[in-house]
Amino acid sequence: MSAVNDSLVIARRNLIRMTRIPEMVLFGLVQPVMFVVLFTYVFGGSMKIGNSTDPDVYKNFLMAGIFAQTVTFATAGAGAGIADDMHKGLIDRFRSLPMARGAVLTGRTLADLVQTAVTMVVLAVVALLVGWRAGSVGSTNVGKVLAAFGLLLLLGYAFTWIGAVIGLSVRTPEAATSGGLIWLFPVTFLSNAFVDSSKMTPWLRHIAEWNPFSATVQACRRLFGDPGVSPSHAWPMEHPVWASFLYSIAIIAVFRTLAVRKYRSAAG
Repeated sequence: MSAVNDSLVIARRNLIRMTRIPEMVLFGLVQPVMFVVLFTYVFGGSMKIGNSTDPDVYKNFLMAGIFAQTVTFATAGAGAGIADDMHKGLIDRFRSLPMARGAVLTGRTLADLVQTAVTMVVLAVVALLVGWRAGSVGSTNVGKVLAAFGLLLLLGYAFTWIGAVIGLSVRTPEAATSGGLIWLFPVTFLSNAFVDSSKMTPWLRHIAEWNPFSATVQACRRLFGDPGVSPSHAWPMEHPVWASFLYSIAIIAVFRTLAVRKYRSAAG
């Protein structure tokens, strides 16, 4: 319970910091909104989903990918924030306090999770304004929609631990931002987020279908009532909800362990 309390104190500290620097939150909201508008209106009439090029079909297909991309791109901010604390010597101050070592990282990732949740609410409103509707193709309900957003936040939380490892491994916040984005682009674009993976070459489709990011996107489409893509025999695509959950838990287990070890060695 002491470690939990320490983590919550650190999370509160980071949330207060975000409110005092509102441009951090504002810029975090602008990028996903731009993606929604650009992909919806620029590519909507040229993308073929199944046998349809209807912009409304692509709009409903797209939103799960945009939601997932938004939560994963928060990774770069998490890494940069941790690197900034290390660079300014704030971690040395925390070392002098009687607190759990892992609380600094856990509190930071929890604060990033809250910010991501706020971004998701705004993004969902924008999606509704441009015409996205859950259940417009298949059946769904409020419980399934909430479960989809829960999987998205779980994936985002898992990826922030990857960002934490990156932030602890570099010397400057600028390097953490660059390092946090380099690997995100292939993860998000070598997936089923923006195109039907059945249209890819076989070897690339295999990579996309076993991508943890793709599993969450497909799980959200299924829970939103819009499977969207052609049937696949890959296990993550046949059981996307379980695959998304298991992938996220595995990522948290591995990268939280690595992050705490790096933190202890850096603060040792």
